[in-house]
Amino acid sequence: MIKKGIILAGGYGTRMSPLTKSVNKQLLPIYDKPLIYYPLSVLMLAGIKNILIIVNKGQLGQFRKILKDGKRFGIKLNFIEQTTPKGLPDAFILGENFIGKDKVALILGDNFFYGQSLTKKLKDCVKLKSGCKILVHPVNNPELYGVASVNAKNKINSIIEKPKNSKSNLAVTGLYFFDNKVVNFSKTLRPSKRKELEIVDLLNKYKKKKKLSAEFLGRGGAWLDTGSIDDFYKTSSFVSSLENRQGLKIACLEEIALSNKWINKKDIKKSIKFYGNCIYSNYLKKLIQ
Repeated sequence: MIKKGIILAGGYGTRMSPLTKSVNKQLLPIYDKPLIYYPLSVLMLAGIKNILIIVNKGQLGQFRKILKDGKRFGIKLNFIEQTTPKGLPDAFILGENFIGKDKVALILGDNFFYGQSLTKKLKDCVKLKSGCKILVHPVNNPELYGVASVNAKNKINSIIEKPKNSKSNLAVTGLYFFDNKVVNFSKTLRPSKRKELEIVDLLNKYKKKKKLSAEFLGRGGAWLDTGSIDDFYKTSSFVSSLENRQGLKIACLEEIALSNKWINKKDIKKSIKFYGNCIYSNYLKKLIQ
């Protein structure tokens, strides 16, 4: 069972400059809440309570101001500052002490997931016994992503980064589940031409051992990448439309924690006081009426 998770919230967010010159991208708003709430919600829906957030050097205070130590959500938050972005697998090297002898999930801080069956799929993924499992989702433009070829048993035959001509349209999303071998595997990687450790190289190590499998987000599920200003706007519009139509919130961390019985109604009242008079607080009030 995977009980630990890492959120990679570093990077410079250069495509969103000048917005990201003073604020980390993951703290910018997706409709009514910071982007960081969305990947946090995914790990919490999976039942993961012990979470490491990797942030840029000098930005730790920004995250702690809004998230504190995680107690408000019934979880434990740990933070590490990353001096220089060195690629996704570097998260496992930086987080070696946090991971210890356990398995771990990794989610990219700018990825958004939504779907009716999402929680069930997450619960299945954290039951990983060995190897690596990645979440894949069909896209209309596979040439922009890492693309996986999957066989009938959900084993991955190949992963190609931004293929010009691909028979598969299954993009590798920013959500991964690993056994403990991921730390040592990451240490053996060599930087690519981009001078970074590549996630595809790490996944291929599992593939060579026939330990790489796929989980499908499924038809009706949504995976959005908030890498640009346009993507941010589209994701915010998506959340706004759903929340205002349904009257329910996406990625309300207190609601997830209450549902998981990690916090109680008294804790919700403390959150209401923390947020002050706002739409989010009004929603929390409805949860405890």
